Amino acid sequence: MANHLFDNLFGIHDGKETPFLHLPSGGIINHAEFLAMSARYARAMVKKGLKPGDRVAAQVRKSPQKLALYAACVQSGMVFLPLNTAYTIDELKYFIANSGASLIVCDSASDIMSTGVPGNANADIETLDADGGGTLSELTEGMPADFQAIDRAPDDLAALLYTSGTTGRSKGAMLTHDNLLSNALALAGEWRFTADDVLLHALPIFHTHGLFVATNIVLATGGSMIFMPGFDLDQIIDRIPKATSMMGVPTFYTRLLGDSRFTAELTSHMRLFVSGSAPLLADTHIRFEKRTGHRILERYGMTETNMNTSNPHDGERRPGTVGFPLPGVELKITDPDTGEELPRGEAGQIEVRGPNVFKGYWGMPEKTAAELQASGYFITGDIGLFDADGYLHIIGRGKDLIISGGYNIYPKEIELLLDSQEGVLESAVIGVPHPDYGETVLGIVVPEEHIRPEICKISEELKKTLASFKHPRRLIIVDRLPRNAMGKVQKNMLRDQYRGFFDST
Repeated sequence: MANHLFDNLFGIHDGKETPFLHLPSGGIINHAEFLAMSARYARAMVKKGLKPGDRVAAQVRKSPQKLALYAACVQSGMVFLPLNTAYTIDELKYFIANSGASLIVCDSASDIMSTGVPGNANADIETLDADGGGTLSELTEGMPADFQAIDRAPDDLAALLYTSGTTGRSKGAMLTHDNLLSNALALAGEWRFTADDVLLHALPIFHTHGLFVATNIVLATGGSMIFMPGFDLDQIIDRIPKATSMMGVPTFYTRLLGDSRFTAELTSHMRLFVSGSAPLLADTHIRFEKRTGHRILERYGMTETNMNTSNPHDGERRPGTVGFPLPGVELKITDPDTGEELPRGEAGQIEVRGPNVFKGYWGMPEKTAAELQASGYFITGDIGLFDADGYLHIIGRGKDLIISGGYNIYPKEIELLLDSQEGVLESAVIGVPHPDYGETVLGIVVPEEHIRPEICKISEELKKTLASFKHPRRLIIVDRLPRNAMGKVQKNMLRDQYRGFFDST
């Protein structure tokens, strides 16, 4: 047996001195140097007594060393658990205790260093700073730059990623070697990545998008990355001429469009722009193409499944859609009540099956059984439909469904109309309690800069298009919408904020 993921992503670059990471400082780490760094971290963890299957929790800032820690976990058979750097000690207590992590890697300035191990008295603590320093790196000094990868089967765990937890406690999604490898290979082929690609990487690496989609695709093809600590508009514009491709969240693209330096000339050599992790407004899609001549490629995925669908690389990329199922991935739309598959054009719950679908939720067999069916189909919790040409449209999350007076209302339909109105930058539609209807529609609007939308006029426009039961009972103007680290609107926060809005009306 071999190490399924390491051998096919990392090990294939053994001895290669071609560039892998282009650093902000101007330095370059080649593939061989990266593998040497990974080997030393693997040796250090084994020397500490960690064994295959042990969980390694990492709450550290983005750096080549953190990426090498991920590789080291794969190489040594350990399970990598990346944690959002914004999590507080109270939040960490749950993740550490629930996962039973054997090692916690944190920044030297982390509160963990003063409070001790949160939630698991048996875990060791090592530090790893953004500059590569820290006690974990110190342990690697003088160690050989090679490590024999530990045997791991395709179905063995490679990573444990916790969902965002917008309802209830976060769930730990168990991702296997084959989950990650199969998805990387499918995406690399669909998006035409080669060893000549230079990916502009400004995403965080505690999340599927930046860690598994972006990084694994580059590893699978032998390309390189311009490895940025985060999104800095000036630095991104400065480095675009050195890249061939870019992956981002919608806010990356709206910020670029807001800068006059971002032009067709600046992007003329670029091959591909990809967007995900949150819905891309059709208006942004259209403005981007008008400005640059490039059509952003939007795809659809989630923590439990990696990527499920993608707009085509060579065919039509349709604004407002997320394309077609990836090779090897099956996707169907079903009735939430009966489980029966629905015909094209009808909205229902999205179910997905394929080698990309996770193994289940860590320590939650009942939750796993409820969402990961015996047939292999995973109930995503998203609502969508296939149009006449087979493109998938995401209507919203099942939990976002509004039931008002017995009628089902999908917020996405109303949001698309609101977003198209004059003076509206973006919107969110939620359901809030109402004394007569049980629940009613509330529209929350963010205005474009220096423009005050005419609420009465917008309401009249909606009445021309929407059935009366779908009309927002009120429209509210706010400065911004609450978002998580990946740019997704946190509707649970909006529902909490406006829960009593109609209590006295």
